[in-house]
Amino acid sequence: MAQDPRFALKQFTAALEKHFEAVAARRGPEDLSVDQAYFQLEDAFLNYQEALGEAFEEDLPFDNNAEEEEDF
Repeated sequence: MAQDPRFALKQFTAALEKHFEAVAARRGPEDLSVDQAYFQLEDAFLNYQEALGEAFEEDLPFDNNAEEEEDF
């Protein structure tokens, strides 16, 4: 079962902020904090997408294409 959509939205926006801060403070191309923030943002997006769909049967206007990118 998905979490409350309002809570998932708050987590998603917090993950966006954290990702921005990590990118802005990047210490080089291999900065692990950026990678960590990226994956947290991805997880928060997927949680929000699922919560919104289950609670309201609503889709977002964009999708996570990570699976499609791996095929190339």
